[in-house]
Amino acid sequence: MAIVQMKKVSLVVLNSHRKESLKKLRKMGLLHLETVQGKGPVLALYKENSAAADKAISIIDEIKLPKKQLPVQVKLSKEGAIEKAKEIVSLNDKKKSLLDKISQDIIELERLSSWGSVDPDDFAYLAEKGIFLYMFEIPLDKYSLVGKESKTILVNSVNKTARFLLLSETEVTDRPADLPPEAYSVPVPDRSTDKIAADIAEAKARIAQIESELTEDKKYRAVLADLKNSLATDIEFENVYSGMERDQSGKAEEAKDSLEPMTVEDALAQAKAEEEESGNSLAWVTGYVPVDSMDKFESECRANEWAYAMADPAEEDFVPTKLHNNKLVSLIYPLTDFLDVTPGYHEYDISGWFLLFFCIFFAMIFADAGYGLLIALLGLLLYFKSKKGSRSLPVLVVLLGVCTMVWGTLTCSLFGISADRLPSLFTGLSSASPFAASTVGEEAANTNQKVFCFVLALIQLSIAHIKGIVSNRKSLKAIGEFGSLMQLWGMFYVVMNMVVDSSKFPLSDTGIPIRAFGFTFPSNLPIICIGVLLFGFALSFVFSNYDGSIGKSVLESCKNIISVLLGIVNVFSDIVSYIRLWAVALAGAAISSTVNSMAGPMFGKLALVIFAVVLLVFGHGLNMMLNLLSVIVHGVRLNTLEFSTHLGMTWSGTKYRPFSEGAKPFGEE
Repeated sequence: MAIVQMKKVSLVVLNSHRKESLKKLRKMGLLHLETVQGKGPVLALYKENSAAADKAISIIDEIKLPKKQLPVQVKLSKEGAIEKAKEIVSLNDKKKSLLDKISQDIIELERLSSWGSVDPDDFAYLAEKGIFLYMFEIPLDKYSLVGKESKTILVNSVNKTARFLLLSETEVTDRPADLPPEAYSVPVPDRSTDKIAADIAEAKARIAQIESELTEDKKYRAVLADLKNSLATDIEFENVYSGMERDQSGKAEEAKDSLEPMTVEDALAQAKAEEEESGNSLAWVTGYVPVDSMDKFESECRANEWAYAMADPAEEDFVPTKLHNNKLVSLIYPLTDFLDVTPGYHEYDISGWFLLFFCIFFAMIFADAGYGLLIALLGLLLYFKSKKGSRSLPVLVVLLGVCTMVWGTLTCSLFGISADRLPSLFTGLSSASPFAASTVGEEAANTNQKVFCFVLALIQLSIAHIKGIVSNRKSLKAIGEFGSLMQLWGMFYVVMNMVVDSSKFPLSDTGIPIRAFGFTFPSNLPIICIGVLLFGFALSFVFSNYDGSIGKSVLESCKNIISVLLGIVNVFSDIVSYIRLWAVALAGAAISSTVNSMAGPMFGKLALVIFAVVLLVFGHGLNMMLNLLSVIVHGVRLNTLEFSTHLGMTWSGTKYRPFSEGAKPFGEE
């Protein structure tokens, strides 16, 4: 288990050979580039086209069709695919615009629905004849309050509202004084209600046509996905190409950036002309190469006549992390990739420990041999369906299934069936297990499982501090790590007293020898454990912040006295946190038992057998899904939080991703 050492490399090429050199560098696939920020119209258009392709895929994916109705995929040129993506986006935007317009028109129709047919042209015609009409509404009981000076025509009185027209021989610019305040003006629509209704019908017809066209465009789904992958490669390359540092930025380039946007063809032509005119000016990129690949990198540099400078990364450099492990340990990579967690370059590679404890945590959470068997069978199915070179995940699933079967056997758990109904062969395998209720009783089995959780905590967290001691062996900080280890062991006894059994694990010397874990300890064991805890705290207080000076280390601890004191509480809570494995498994077992209890009586009636089977499949399937979520929440947490915190890990790394040829060129199979 190791993190591969890196070399920081600066590669220098002739500016005139910049694009050609980058293509060769990408083909080499060794240099992890530092972040560069490209610019220019070519990059901008690539990003614009990529966004269009991505949006077009989302649009047509929203259209669901039965498998039998899925169209045969059609190929297009890259330019044709770009135009098709833009067309799909444009159609969808038009559809949204029409939907908004329909919504607004419907609101307008509803506003005028009680007025009947309204046409603004009629109002304009009458105005030309010297007859000005204005629409008003007022509560029906207030209509009689309209003054006699205002000439009105009552249109209707529906829903306790009077609708009337205010008649005037001149244009009314101010509200008549004799109109009650309850009367409010109704604006005349911009077009007739008949035209609004016709526009709605026309828009709906156009939307139906657009939806038909978009459905037809599902035949371009594959070519759009190909385009998206191809453009991602183009963007990565152009970003590096346009973002490379050069010793001659030149006035011409500044002028180029100030010009109006140009076509890709013009931009490429201009970039090519600039390369040809750049003469012997230089361009360079900086990145990181694994030490085990430096020979190949140097050989390629000599073959291509590239200059380079090499050095060890500085402390402040953000160095990528490349892990090197055997095939067994590498099985954890699909999980860490899914979680997107990578150790920092200067942190630990805990892949092996992560895999070991994750398998144990997974098995303890599912805690059922039947579930383990199903998981293992699923892994085998995935294994035979997957291609060679991509079988890590199926093998990991099989491994997790086998581990679950082992723990389920130790706890005598099989699909939540009570032990007295299980086959004797299965119960016989768990007859010597201290974790099986059928062997030692339910209370003793639960107690033993809780103790096992705390023992797991002690082992895993001890490994963290032992690694810290080894890592800091040339510094007095190792004594601080040893102090943390002593705190952990002393606190373990306190947890046993407070959570497991206070009479069996007293905190004072009772004069009676203490029997635990198959051994007999002296009666003063509590005093020894508390002494170890306090002495460990003292060592940690003095040396945990050591950086060349004991005095400064103590001073730093004094500055953070609250967090230092809370550290003891954190050790307690970290150990107790492992009891979640038992608690979640207990909840899962209760669900399994409940499902069986509900389905059991149905098997006595032939008509209900189908319902019983459905209930069992649904109930146990749901329980397995909940267990899977619990694994992600609890099983992963114990590795990435409790264990990692004691290691001092923050998972702040970035994965080693060399500049390389990603997707195949557009159109290639």
